[in-house]
Amino acid sequence: MTDELGLRARKKRQTASRIWQAAVDLCSERGFDHVSVAEIAEAAEVSKMTVFNYFGTKEGVIVGPMEEHAADPADAVRERQPGESAVAAMRRQFLEQITGRDPSIGLSGDPRALKVRQLVSETPTLAHRMVIFHMRSVQLLADVLAEETGDMLLARVAASQLIGARNALIVENQERMIDGDPLDAIAEDCAQAAERAFGQVEKGLQGYPGKN
Repeated sequence: MTDELGLRARKKRQTASRIWQAAVDLCSERGFDHVSVAEIAEAAEVSKMTVFNYFGTKEGVIVGPMEEHAADPADAVRERQPGESAVAAMRRQFLEQITGRDPSIGLSGDPRALKVRQLVSETPTLAHRMVIFHMRSVQLLADVLAEETGDMLLARVAASQLIGARNALIVENQERMIDGDPLDAIAEDCAQAAERAFGQVEKGLQGYPGKN
């Protein structure tokens, strides 16, 4: 039964990846607004209903893989060690993602990842979807902080600063990937930049919130 479930999960991931790849290729070539879900389905060799079942909307096909990481910062803070600050937890998670060359932080050798960034920048509906994604990431982190402190206002302030630092690092990675810089060089510089960025936030938050 375990093997069967594992095989089913792999097939679902493969199908989702095939749909995403087809969508990115078509939309990059012709523009997001000029490609239909039916055409994406045909290119991916699945039904139109399958596309909707996996991603919900056409916008979701393009940015869905990124949105799966909305809770990463909140998870890092929720699962941090006793005595570890929220800043330290997010910095540690980010450094681990750098080591793993995680595509979710802009460290991907896949040209399609760069095509997605271009599509987002030139397509208002996708840009709006990403704004909602970032707002959700901030709120998820704020919820975790507020659970500990009982102060949602300061939790939102802290979450905004932390997510802002993280996003700035991701944008820097993406821009350097577009410029054609080597992945390993970007990762090495990003690790140093992460120390500076989160260090700057830490000066303002001063260990907020403490955890016994």
